[in-house]
Amino acid sequence: MKIAIVEDDINMRKSLEISFEDFKEFEVITFKSAVDALKKLDDSFDLIITDINMPRMDGIEFIKELNGKYEVIIMTGNATLSRAIESIHLGVKDFLLKPFEIDTLVDAIKREDKIQKVKKSANKSNKKKSDSGFLGTSKSLEGALNIANKACKTDASILLLGQSGVGKEVFASYIHNNSQRAKKPFVAINMAAIPDNLIESELFGFEKGAFTDASEAKAGQFEIANGGTLFLDEIGEMPFGVQAKLLRALQEKEVRRLGSSKPIKIDVRIVSATNANLNDKIKDGEFREDLYYRLNTIPLNIPPLKERKDEIMQIAEATLEQNCKKYGFEQKSFSEKAKEQLLAYSWPGNIRELISVVERATILSDDDTIDAESLHLEVRGL
Repeated sequence: MKIAIVEDDINMRKSLEISFEDFKEFEVITFKSAVDALKKLDDSFDLIITDINMPRMDGIEFIKELNGKYEVIIMTGNATLSRAIESIHLGVKDFLLKPFEIDTLVDAIKREDKIQKVKKSANKSNKKKSDSGFLGTSKSLEGALNIANKACKTDASILLLGQSGVGKEVFASYIHNNSQRAKKPFVAINMAAIPDNLIESELFGFEKGAFTDASEAKAGQFEIANGGTLFLDEIGEMPFGVQAKLLRALQEKEVRRLGSSKPIKIDVRIVSATNANLNDKIKDGEFREDLYYRLNTIPLNIPPLKERKDEIMQIAEATLEQNCKKYGFEQKSFSEKAKEQLLAYSWPGNIRELISVVERATILSDDDTIDAESLHLEVRGL
C-alpha cells in the first residue's frame, strides 16, 4: 500500500518516517506541505494522511483540491477539532487526535487497506433504494417532503438549505421525478468541485476555438438539461463574476456558448442548494442579492440527521443490507450496543457520514453481528 503523509512539522514528519520503517508492507512518501504533495501525487497512491494546520494550504483546502480522488485520514490537535468535523463533511473516513501512538495510526491504515481490497474485488451492483430515493422516514422528513410535494407541481426555482450530507441531491432528484419534467433530463453540477475558471464553460458550453484547448464545440449543462431540471449544488461557491451571467440566463431563458454570439433558447427548471449562509455572503459582497431572490422562490430547509432520529436505524439497516449484497457477505445485523451507539452519536456529517460508517463496519466486521467496536465511532472523539 502506497501512502502519502503530509505534515509541516519536521519532528512529527521524521518521527513518522522512522516509525514506518518497521512496516515493510507500507510504502510511505512524506511531504512538508499540501502544495508540494499536489505536485507529486499520482494514481499509484492508495491513501493520504494529512495534518490540518499547515501554512500556504491547510488540510481542508487540500482535501477539497483532491476532490475525492483519494481516501484520506486526518491528523489533528484538539484545537482544530471543529475543522476535523468539517473534514467529515468532505468525506474523510478517519481522523486521529494528536498525540497518538503509531499503532493507532497503523490500525487505521490497515482498516482502510482492508476496505479498499474488498471494494476492488466486489462485483458492481446497483444500490436498491425506495421508490422515493429515501432510505428512511421521520416526522421532520415528512414536513420537508410536504413542501417538496407542493413545489413539484410548479416550475418555481427551489433553494435547498441544510448542512452537508443531509440529502440535498436526493431531494432535488425527488422533486424532478415527481414533476411534469420527470421524463426529461436531470443534470446535477457541484460548484465546489469545478475550478473557478471552468465553471462558465461547464454551464454554458463553448464553440471550437473559443480558447486554447477548445478543439471541438461542447454543449453546456443548461443545454444538456433542456426541458428538464438543472441542480446547482453548493451554489454559494459560484464565482461572483459568473453569477451575473447565470442571472441573465435565468431572466432571458437563453444562454450563449463561449466564443459564440448566437443565443440558444433554454427551458430549464432550477433547483439549487447550499450549506452556506447566503445572507452573510450578500453582506460581504460575495453573492448577488438579485440572484438570491431569483433562486429562492421556494426555500426548503432540510433538517440535520440529529433532528431525524427515527431515520437513523432505518438508514443504517437499509445500508447494511445493500452492502452485504454488494460485497457478497451473508446478511449481517447490528448488536444492541451498536444500535445504542448509532443512536447516541451526533452525526455531524449527517446521512453521508452514517452511510460511510455502516459500509466500513460491514466490511471490517468478522462476524455476522456488527458490534459497537466495529463502528469505530469512538475514534472520532466527538
